[in-house]
Amino acid sequence: MLPLEGITVIAVEQAVAAPFCSSRLADAGAHVIKVERPEGDFARGYDAAARGQSSYFVWLNRGKDSQVIDLATKEGRGQLERLIAGADVLLQNLKPGSMDKLGFSIERLKKDYPALILCTISGYGDEGPYAHRKAYDLLIQAESGLASITGGPDGPSRVGLSIVDIATGATAHAAILEALIKRSKSGKGADIRISMFDVMADWLTVPLLNFEAGQPPQRMGLAHPSISPYGVFRSKDGKDILISIQSEREWKKLCADVLGRPELPNDARFASMVERVRNRHLTDGMVGEIFATMTRDELLQRLADADIAFAEVNTMAGLATHPHLRRIEVGTPNGPVTYPAPAAIVVDEPRHYGAVPGIGERPGAAKSEKAVPTGIKSS
Repeated sequence: MLPLEGITVIAVEQAVAAPFCSSRLADAGAHVIKVERPEGDFARGYDAAARGQSSYFVWLNRGKDSQVIDLATKEGRGQLERLIAGADVLLQNLKPGSMDKLGFSIERLKKDYPALILCTISGYGDEGPYAHRKAYDLLIQAESGLASITGGPDGPSRVGLSIVDIATGATAHAAILEALIKRSKSGKGADIRISMFDVMADWLTVPLLNFEAGQPPQRMGLAHPSISPYGVFRSKDGKDILISIQSEREWKKLCADVLGRPELPNDARFASMVERVRNRHLTDGMVGEIFATMTRDELLQRLADADIAFAEVNTMAGLATHPHLRRIEVGTPNGPVTYPAPAAIVVDEPRHYGAVPGIGERPGAAKSEKAVPTGIKSS
């Protein structure tokens, strides 16, 4: 039995943040009813990368039922009311104030359905000068300051995926699970408000505290602002390898077993992390020069033998064939699609993942068979 079997979730959702949350609830056995406008969630049209369908939609809407409701009509609002009356969770990320205008204010719902768990996702929350602003992932990356510490010295950059939406969805998922646990003890529902800006501000605590301490973070590409050597170095045959030295023990091992320079830790310029960071141009320059004398295979072998943390700088082509990539297969209206498996593995409880619905389709409890994973076995 899956942990959320018997739980019904009504998701008045679109785009990424709320669908990320509800997809994880569906994975755990919840019956998720996705309420879509007659033309469907606009994320259905984001791209055509998954058998001619949106990669976002196929990723984030497996295992849900799609119910088309025109909330602009009295009949549609009555449909939604009946769904809510039988639900355990109402999740929504419409424009602030939209649900109120439709007659579904939080205060009214809390009064009429005291056991209902309400989760509202917005850009900036309910109060403050930006409360009614539209908010999308990249806008919050910019507004929160995330873009200012991303990229290289030439300028700020977008994180290469919808990190704000995904982080917000994950935060909502955790909060709903907490509320379900509490309700199992008290019988009372919950009123959860999550703003995308708050989520990113929380995640940006470390760079913010460093700024307020007079050490504003700098954009450093694939380097670390407070650790050296921690960055990318190129091999003799042009392969980029990222290494991370976290302790003095590891620094000594790198010098002796990889660089062939066991005397370096005795040099005052490299004798501690603080000094190596202060002399980063010397530290990184020396490591880079020595790496450039060895091939990729030689370096990987030396690093592995010395138990130094390292990674190759892969592309999506590298991820697609990575030996550690686990995949699942889900049914879609255009045929099966495989993509990376959810990260959590519950030992001895293999998961099966429901199909992605077309507009108005209700595959219900139908589950897709797991695909044979690339590399290691999925769970």
